[in-house]
Amino acid sequence: MKKKNRIVFVAIDTSNLKQAKKIINHTQKHKLIPKFGLQFFYSKNGRKFLEDYRSEFMLDIKASDIPQTISSALHSIRDLKPKYLTVMASVGLQGLKAFKKEALKINKSVVICGVTILTSLNNKSLKEIGYKDRVEKLVLKQASLIKKAGLKGIVASGSEAKIIRKKYKNLFILTPGIKLPGDKKNWDQSRVNTPNSAFKAGASAIVLGRSLVSGNLKKNIKILKDHLNQ
Repeated sequence: MKKKNRIVFVAIDTSNLKQAKKIINHTQKHKLIPKFGLQFFYSKNGRKFLEDYRSEFMLDIKASDIPQTISSALHSIRDLKPKYLTVMASVGLQGLKAFKKEALKINKSVVICGVTILTSLNNKSLKEIGYKDRVEKLVLKQASLIKKAGLKGIVASGSEAKIIRKKYKNLFILTPGIKLPGDKKNWDQSRVNTPNSAFKAGASAIVLGRSLVSGNLKKNIKILKDHLNQ
């Protein structure tokens, strides 16, 4: 992935509106795009804030239900006009198609990303759930569904980005589970990459959350920029 095409999202994972605004104000100057997750969206003031938010953003709802329910649920956010939306690939082909059909009515240029195996899971976790296949094989199966449904994007860790990019040249690959270099904190992620390693593996975009916003935000942004310029 060429450096000029790299996209960085910052996860707004807080229910504190004041804290959310602080993160947005600090990171937008560096062209980071906010990604609003369920914690913010479900909060008392979260949705109201998004009603008046006019900059580009991702609404990371990870929709997961039967086709009728997830497509109908999109009517509730038709006023928000997110540029990016997420849906779980596990809803199946018909669910993905139904979600896409309704999402395009909200925003014709929306980038819908099918979420594969969460970065908090590993092969042991999948076996506990009942899956027989390993992570990479499952992610490739889900990537095939995502492409077949006509979605533009896929959410997968940097560990699978390389094999996805090799098979699907034009797919928008969004990679979470990103840590800044030198961050030794044991976050609840199993499949982790640094920003550069994810982009080198084939990611189109990355998501940075706690590794970026915890501690000194200005200092962490500088670490990120220096790292990406290497």
